[in-house]
Amino acid sequence: MTELEYLQKYLPKDKLDDGIKKYKLGIPVQYIVGNVDFYGNIIEVNESVLIPRFETEELVDLVIKRLKNKHNLDIVDLGTGSGCIAITLAKNLDCHVDAVDISASALEVAKKNANNNHVNIEFYFGDMLKPLSKKYDVIISNPPYIAYGEEIMKIVKDNEPHIALYADNDGLYYYEKILSNCKKYLKKDGLIIFEIGCSQAEKIASLAHRFLNCDVVIEKDLQNKDRFVFISLKN
Repeated sequence: MTELEYLQKYLPKDKLDDGIKKYKLGIPVQYIVGNVDFYGNIIEVNESVLIPRFETEELVDLVIKRLKNKHNLDIVDLGTGSGCIAITLAKNLDCHVDAVDISASALEVAKKNANNNHVNIEFYFGDMLKPLSKKYDVIISNPPYIAYGEEIMKIVKDNEPHIALYADNDGLYYYEKILSNCKKYLKKDGLIIFEIGCSQAEKIASLAHRFLNCDVVIEKDLQNKDRFVFISLKN
């Protein structure tokens, strides 16, 4: 489906002309339509949140398959954005989900999406782990991981929130921030799950081993690129 076909399919006829004008100005079709289908859930999006990617759907699918037989899980989604990860896990696992974001406007979107999808999620405003005070079975995050100066698509750079895209330390800043502080927020057999940039796997694995006694598994996406990291605490 082309992007114009996407607009024709999802925009009401009375909004189509205006939508096509916005599209020609370089605005992403997802922002024009105002929502996306993410793992079968309708997730509202606007310029305050990152547009959910197919890779993130792959991530939640891997997590659901891995944890589907677990019960009463406590999960926290760091940098929740639209809430797409938190909502999907809450709907598909036996769990309680908390979600954190440093953007108040992103949290407004996430809370609306949770309500629209009929899930009960506790939202926290703050920087990654800082506003939390309990221990979790799972910490999951798709944090900002693009290095400043790294080339990205113009439509992404011009429209999506930079706070959700870029990170210091060659894109590794938030991974190190989470890994260096997560131990006191994890239960005994805790699991940390990341979506990553395709060139970052070895460096993130090294960070995990520096800060934690753990096993690290790298999973590839459907494009055969390193994209997901599963870090399991050892006893």
